Amino acid sequence: MPLEFNFGFDIVDKWAEDRTKLALISVDQSGDSARYHTFYTLSQESNRFANVLRGMGLRKGDRALVILNSVPEWYIVMIGMIKLGVVPMPGTTQLTPKDIEYRLNRSEATMVITDMVHTGRIERVVDKCPSVRHLMSIDCHMEGWTCYTSEMAAASPLLSRVDVEATRSDDPMWIYFTSGTTGHPKMVLHAQRYALAHEVTARYAQDLRPTDLHWTVSDTGWAKAAWGKLFGQMIVGAAIIQWETPGRFVPDKLLELMERYGVTSFCAPPTVYRMLIQKDLRRYRLTLRHCMSAGEPLNPEVIRVWHDAFGLEIYDFYGQTETVCIVANTPRFPLRYGSMGKPTPGHDVRIVDDEGGPVPDGEEGNIAIYLGGGRPPGLMLEYWKDPEEMAKAFRGDFYYTGDRGYVDADGYFWFVGRSDDVIKSSGYRIGPFEVESALMTHPAVAECAVVGVEDPEGIRGIVVKANVVLAHGYEPSEALTRELQDHVKKGTAPYKYPRIIEYAEDLPKTVSGKILRRELRKK
Repeated sequence: MPLEFNFGFDIVDKWAEDRTKLALISVDQSGDSARYHTFYTLSQESNRFANVLRGMGLRKGDRALVILNSVPEWYIVMIGMIKLGVVPMPGTTQLTPKDIEYRLNRSEATMVITDMVHTGRIERVVDKCPSVRHLMSIDCHMEGWTCYTSEMAAASPLLSRVDVEATRSDDPMWIYFTSGTTGHPKMVLHAQRYALAHEVTARYAQDLRPTDLHWTVSDTGWAKAAWGKLFGQMIVGAAIIQWETPGRFVPDKLLELMERYGVTSFCAPPTVYRMLIQKDLRRYRLTLRHCMSAGEPLNPEVIRVWHDAFGLEIYDFYGQTETVCIVANTPRFPLRYGSMGKPTPGHDVRIVDDEGGPVPDGEEGNIAIYLGGGRPPGLMLEYWKDPEEMAKAFRGDFYYTGDRGYVDADGYFWFVGRSDDVIKSSGYRIGPFEVESALMTHPAVAECAVVGVEDPEGIRGIVVKANVVLAHGYEPSEALTRELQDHVKKGTAPYKYPRIIEYAEDLPKTVSGKILRRELRKK
């Protein structure tokens, strides 16, 4: 790892030496037109933005909350900040005023950058955030707000490394807020080296090449955007495509755009794949060569349906907001449906008990990274301002992910669930993913989520409950409930079947597509 590193100067500007190399295709909300950006364009525009910030008095170490949809300005803002050493804090566009107030005050942010849709939420709380000195909107002229368009038009596209303070590899670069199981969101602080560490995500897990056009479905406010819409892709020189539509997308339109633009590499959370396989996939002639999923384990049945339609596997991989990709399935070794794969280069991932002791193959334990051989560059610097959470995560020679799993005799890792999601019922420990995977093999189930709830009969303490979204053509009934229960009994151990099945039109999810099991438990 180099002593000094800056993603903007060392990666974006380096590729920009070829002024024709495509970096980004940004499709508008209608899907009818797109904006094309070369690395040279992003280099010049990010220089302008860094100069805008310099003119406003921002400097290395200042923090800025960024709330933008998937638009090209997000890239310009992020790369410009990194060049200057200002620390961006991406926020989802679904943040409430209360969320925004907490983030601004907790981080002592200097600046907020957003668009006209979200300025009102910020104005409701900014008077209670004394550290904030600058408000900027990318698309409107408002009193009290700096206009991005006007400032960029007047800024110079020239910026040299000698004009700004150097960034060391271990200097702060990026902050994500991640929701814990209790209390307020934690601040995940990453170093400059985090960007470079995503090379393993791109080259190993995503199998990317400089000739690829890659699409990751993700909101810009979540870590998945760093994984699949920025760092690793630009390191290898792959072009990125995104759709500027906020909120929910139309599955048929997504497939149509993938066909139209010739997408070769695709990554999406399981929720998206589950929506896509409900469509007539054989209508589309895609140019895909590699498909991936991350965010939650991908059910084997979804992989099978996708393969039947396109002849392509979906390669599941694993990591966290706190890390880069640390376990992955890749074309380098045989795929085992339902497995997370094997550890990626540079990561000594193990299954251990609560004291860091080894757990035998096939037995459930904590998924942890061994740090005795050196700290991986993609692991966060810290939970900033949160020593209690640091003490929970870093114990002895290990970083504990908070997830449970096991490893088989061939070195494949298998996900059981978040430590808080594992169901303890009648003396058994039941992983929700195994029950969900069994349910997904039934044709009536389009999507499902399994949680543990109190036994309404007051006998067993906690019982397994399945929340099920039915496929088209099926209706809830007692007969179907019994059929699904029997189906799970046959596909797993009999004690794992869901004693309660509730049918729903949809499941609560984060904007990144993860199912909010805590909301289902509350329900």
